[in-house]
Amino acid sequence: MALEVGIVGLPGAGKSTLFQALAHVPAGHAEYGKPQVGIATIPDERLPQVAEVAGSPKATPASIRLLDVPGLDAASLGTLRQADALVVVLNGFAADRAPDEQATAIELELLVADRDHADRRRERVAKQAKSGDPALRREVEELERVLAHLEAERPLRDYPAGLPPALEPLTTKPLVSVVNGGPGGIDLKLEIELAELPEEEAAAFRDGGSVLDEVVRRLFAALDAISFFTANENEARAWTLRRGQTALEAAATVHTDLAKGFIRCEAIRWDELVAAGSHGEAARQGLVRLEGRDYVVEDGDVLTVRFSPPR
Repeated sequence: MALEVGIVGLPGAGKSTLFQALAHVPAGHAEYGKPQVGIATIPDERLPQVAEVAGSPKATPASIRLLDVPGLDAASLGTLRQADALVVVLNGFAADRAPDEQATAIELELLVADRDHADRRRERVAKQAKSGDPALRREVEELERVLAHLEAERPLRDYPAGLPPALEPLTTKPLVSVVNGGPGGIDLKLEIELAELPEEEAAAFRDGGSVLDEVVRRLFAALDAISFFTANENEARAWTLRRGQTALEAAATVHTDLAKGFIRCEAIRWDELVAAGSHGEAARQGLVRLEGRDYVVEDGDVLTVRFSPPR
């Protein structure tokens, strides 16, 4: 499953413009004022090398699912509670409010949304707790402490204890800021135009790499994510995991059947595979490792999952 990222910002900041640029939606095709869903690919220079060694005619990069919401109201923000991170778009052209002031205002909106959400849950759980269930009573007490923390205008990423699992707060999510225009900002309208050009032509207009690729890399870092690869005679593909996840979780990311019938996986570092020139040669050199379901996948691993097909 792709990582999910929500895009938020004040009116006119350029949220939909960033969405179009990242998701490669042609100019004029975005539905302003409505929620939008798209996919941004994660650039990875290792993937083509893995594909070449494996003889894969197709190379499919990993991706991030983008959610662009039309505002900062409770309903819009509520759709982002399951997102893994938030991109905050700041208007670098605004004369009345500097980007850092906009960021503070958005953080306050997220905090208020969390407070209202936690208060509604506290009221609901308090009614259920009248049954005498001690677990529900403990949750009510914890939610009261959470509300006190939020009332003091402190985000829940600073909360000193564990949060109720059903809360799904916004103010614990990693935030990545993007300034649209102005000194040091990104010209998002230009990036939309460049995204429609062939890569070689777009590169000629840029001084260095794509700034949008850099935004995606910053998101990847904020999520503490890693990439692993699968490769065969049909396709080489990059996939994402959270750092610390296991081979079994990697198998489930590729397909649930792989996880259900997991036996073991063969793992090799991507650079060792490339240096060996083929998977067979890497195996002869003793570079391919057999790992079990609890193996912690490392960034750049190339995995081949052995499994028993479901009956």
